[in-house]
Amino acid sequence: MTTPDTPPTSPASRWPDLPLEAWRDTYETLHMWTQVVGKIRLALTPWINHSWHVPLYVTARGLTTSPIHTKGRTLQIDFDFLDHRLLIATNDGPMRAVALEPRSVADFYREVMATLRSIGVDVAIRTRPVEVEAPIPFEEDEVHASYDAEQASRFARALQQANGVLVEFRSRFLGKCSPVHFFWGSFDLAVTRFSGRPAPVHPGGIPNLPDWVTRDAYSHEVSSAGWWPGGGAVPEPVFYSYMYPEPPGFPEARVSPAEASYHPTMREFLLPYAAVRAAADPAAMVLEFLESTYRTGAELAGWGRESLDCPWLANDADPRLASDETTIPRSTT
Repeated sequence: MTTPDTPPTSPASRWPDLPLEAWRDTYETLHMWTQVVGKIRLALTPWINHSWHVPLYVTARGLTTSPIHTKGRTLQIDFDFLDHRLLIATNDGPMRAVALEPRSVADFYREVMATLRSIGVDVAIRTRPVEVEAPIPFEEDEVHASYDAEQASRFARALQQANGVLVEFRSRFLGKCSPVHFFWGSFDLAVTRFSGRPAPVHPGGIPNLPDWVTRDAYSHEVSSAGWWPGGGAVPEPVFYSYMYPEPPGFPEARVSPAEASYHPTMREFLLPYAAVRAAADPAAMVLEFLESTYRTGAELAGWGRESLDCPWLANDADPRLASDETTIPRSTT
């Protein structure tokens, strides 16, 4: 088990410590569990461009599918990382629970599917995981079987903090923009802005993911940003920001804060989560990173920010404080 977390009143607790090596086994198991649940949502939901029917969403207790409409019924599946249960609910029956505890992916998969059958939800999913190098079909995976409850709770709190900042960042854009959502394939929280212009055909090549899915996701120019627990070439949790297609000069550009840097393998700007936790105002540091990398990339790519950025940002006014005819400047509140 992990050591007790820092007091709940401290900034470091609100942005919890989450070193990759300390929870790697739980992380890898959760990655597969979220893929099981995500694939259920995928199988029961109409296709939406850029795979926006696929992700999960952050809640006050973990992650949710959000409501899934199937054969006149409504289904929702939630990861509760406080009471450590997977909650399966419909609009016409009692809630069922699957324990989140040390157990194999195969065991988790069998119980989830059996529970769905018991409440009359008939769904079949492709059991081969996506976006991993050595996928093991869910029903055969006895390798991933770890669950540290404390680390899972820390993961949930990190997601909640990142989600709040990304939602604020999303609100500052007038153009087409994704929700803030959790992609269970790549296991990251992301938000994506679009210029509105078509993009070159993406080369694909993501492990165990059809190229046509990737090309649909990147059919138009994007500036994408988010939070990721880390892995592979990045051995720590990070906030990230990238452009597709990447405009000339983007890797060499100077962005802020000073703790951010360009990762040549990932082809992204990264801001270490550890630096964010250490900051006097973590949310402000993340917003500075998101705004700086977006602004730099959009200007290099000639996006025409005057038609995409929210006008109230220019005059420091917040429409949430507006009366019928006036908008109150933030500086007067």
